[in-house]
Amino acid sequence: MENKIPIFFEQLEQTIEVNVGTTLFELFNEVKIDLRFPPIGAYVNNAIEDLQYKIFRPVSLRYFDITHFEGYRIYVRTLSFILKTVLEELYPDNKLVVYNSVGCSMYAELKSKEEFSEEEAENVKSAMQAIIEANIPLRTDILNTQEVLYLYQKCGYHDKIELVQSRMKLYTKTQFLDRSSGYFYGVLAPSTSYVTAFDLVPMYKGLLVLMADNLSPRNVFHLPQSKKMLCIFAQYKQWMDVMGVRNVGTLNRRVKAGDASELIKIAEAFQEKLLGNIADSICEAHKKRGVKVVLISGPSSSGKTTTSKRLGIQLRILGLHPVLISLDDYFVDREHTPRDENGKYDFEALEALDVKQINEHLKLLFEGESVDIPRYDFITGTRQWHNNPLRMDESSILIMEGIHGLNPKLTADVDDNLKFKIYVSCLTDIAMDDTTYVSNFDNRLLRRITRDYATRGYDASATLAMWGSVRRGEEKHIFPYRENADVIFNSSLFYEISVLKPFVTPILREVPDSLPEYGEAKRLLDFLDNFTAIDPGEIPPTSILREFIGGSSFKY
Repeated sequence: MENKIPIFFEQLEQTIEVNVGTTLFELFNEVKIDLRFPPIGAYVNNAIEDLQYKIFRPVSLRYFDITHFEGYRIYVRTLSFILKTVLEELYPDNKLVVYNSVGCSMYAELKSKEEFSEEEAENVKSAMQAIIEANIPLRTDILNTQEVLYLYQKCGYHDKIELVQSRMKLYTKTQFLDRSSGYFYGVLAPSTSYVTAFDLVPMYKGLLVLMADNLSPRNVFHLPQSKKMLCIFAQYKQWMDVMGVRNVGTLNRRVKAGDASELIKIAEAFQEKLLGNIADSICEAHKKRGVKVVLISGPSSSGKTTTSKRLGIQLRILGLHPVLISLDDYFVDREHTPRDENGKYDFEALEALDVKQINEHLKLLFEGESVDIPRYDFITGTRQWHNNPLRMDESSILIMEGIHGLNPKLTADVDDNLKFKIYVSCLTDIAMDDTTYVSNFDNRLLRRITRDYATRGYDASATLAMWGSVRRGEEKHIFPYRENADVIFNSSLFYEISVLKPFVTPILREVPDSLPEYGEAKRLLDFLDNFTAIDPGEIPPTSILREFIGGSSFKY
């Protein structure tokens, strides 16, 4: 008689006994669970596991498919592995570099190739499609680190070698697709056939990989209208190449060599120079077309507030008189706030702001009138009025910061010539290695967890629980308008995750494994394990990073 183990299926709300050593893949075929698509992974005791995971003890189990946010990450990793495998076969003397993601796409180049023709892109796509249709199994092995280093040396993966050596452990995970090896820092799909859809478009020197729609994964997302975003990434790529800190392995080596202080100074100086350039552009627009208001928008934890304050200093140097106004102060009274489909207040809807009064106040200010600017009381949910009127003169310029800043409906009554629009985001410019970029979303999430814990009294589980809603709000209210910006400012600092690590690690470790958020907390802890920590002592008090870790000289 075979040994049986009780498994609690969360989706069925019942316990079933299974044989010891049964894989999650085998188990799903025995049990009927309603998913839109085949399972691509599972939560085992709220930790993410691949479907080859074998059950040897009682667990709580929850399957997910590609439409789940973690399932989509697995799809992206698997697609990246297939792309890498094909390009190594077609261009064996060249090296793939995946630089970043823009919307539901990622941009990749071969280091020594100037461009891809339409025919070459189609050949790559056909080879990838053949691997997908072949349904080739993917596997993850835990090997002795020296064996992994030997394997990577043979393959010429010097970027991966540097990362592995910077965090030397006795054993290291590596992943295999047929004869191709590598590691993609997380769970992969059971086989290549789980990649439901994709497309390739030649762009600049490389290929833009269009990925599946996460809600309708048999369809591919349209080519993103993100030319400005891609240009910003290209600029930062050139700068990172000059700096010689393209990936985490190199960063770790430099930190261990005692170079952290120099890296911090250079990164901060570069960002200050960019803000100075933006201020120059605003000043020029103020002279030529009479710009009166700078509208700043960006997603959560992008550093909009600090960017506004630092930009204000740069504008003062040029003789302008900046006045900072927060769009949050124009929230309608709580009782008039719109509600979402669940009946909760939707503070991210444009209708949560008194748009009419914003336009009236701007019109009066630009005409030289005196205006009493409100202050929103988040405790009472009402706007408060103070006898502290604002009046603009010839040198005055408003800086208005908020998520709807780039939405044309926000300032519909204001002449476009009077506006200067800035999109601020944390466009992470360091990669794990040549084939895996660091997610902008993860960078911002680490910032937010750190700040929420220190200033808002939220633990990591609370921040993680609301992150999905935050992301949906960004997709709806912020990302569609980013190409409206006159300027895109990248608020990321390539060294910052190494600084955030000692702050956020103990916060993430507090998330108990009994909560659904445990899986995301564990994933982030595994991610942070790749970074060598940097002491924050030399970070200047005006740094954007101080908005999140504390010690800023600005008042928030």
